[in-house]
Amino acid sequence: MSKGAIYNDFVPSYQRFTSSGIVSLYYEESGSGHPVLLIAPGGMRSTISAWENAPWHPVKQLSEKFRVIAMDQRNAGRSTGPITVDDGWETYRQDQLALMNHLGIGRFHVVGMCIGGSYIGSLLETAPHRVTAAVVMQTIGLSDNRQAFFDMFDRWADDLKPKRPDVADEAWPALRHKMYGSDRPFFSVEPSVFGGDTPILALQGDDLYHPTASSRLLTESASNATLIEKWKDDPARKVAMGKVHSFLVEHVPSTSNGAAPADQTAADTPADQQSPESPVDTDIDTTQG
Repeated sequence: MSKGAIYNDFVPSYQRFTSSGIVSLYYEESGSGHPVLLIAPGGMRSTISAWENAPWHPVKQLSEKFRVIAMDQRNAGRSTGPITVDDGWETYRQDQLALMNHLGIGRFHVVGMCIGGSYIGSLLETAPHRVTAAVVMQTIGLSDNRQAFFDMFDRWADDLKPKRPDVADEAWPALRHKMYGSDRPFFSVEPSVFGGDTPILALQGDDLYHPTASSRLLTESASNATLIEKWKDDPARKVAMGKVHSFLVEHVPSTSNGAAPADQTAADTPADQQSPESPVDTDIDTTQG
């Protein structure tokens, strides 16, 4: 595989070199204030556009008070990157933190739906001091449903394979196993990860991919969490979204303007992002507009 390969025709918002190749992350910003990173639903197809089909579109509400950063995850929508046998949840976490570092953001709220719950768990496992509050909307979880996640992965991979001849045949099953083959209840992390000091607001799931039991386990495992059971349909939806907004406003750090101190992004970069990638990582600022 050529490290200089670019895998689609979109102009990326942010591009960096890693030891595996070029990563191009598409993102959009709206509003101003304390930063909020949005992690969209959609499984392996987690993209900004997926919010259009969700019960609530956070950009439209939160950008009135916050600096909202929405992104397409690697190899979904307009973001691309290598796929190797070494990739897994940590690969996506590194992308998310690298984007925030690129934007000069040290501490931030995070709002995630579906697979976003497991991504949030990964962030809390590695960089809990950077997450000022988390909203977890119908997290995915393991509950007699592993094959459904394998099938979802396979559909994503089957669509992508014809466009990605650079990816080794063994990389696809390796990534499949690392994403959904674990016995951890949230695939990426153990429930204890949610037991730190970070305030968490959880919105309950109720289907095959988002089991009610997973939302309840997250809340029960957390030391600082609240669960909202009904939120998808009006009038409960409007009430719940108001609570989400109030929760995020309440937990904005009093001294934070969203910017990182000069040495914070380097100091807070996880060890697995510093090595082996950091010596070869190069940021290319291709921000649009």
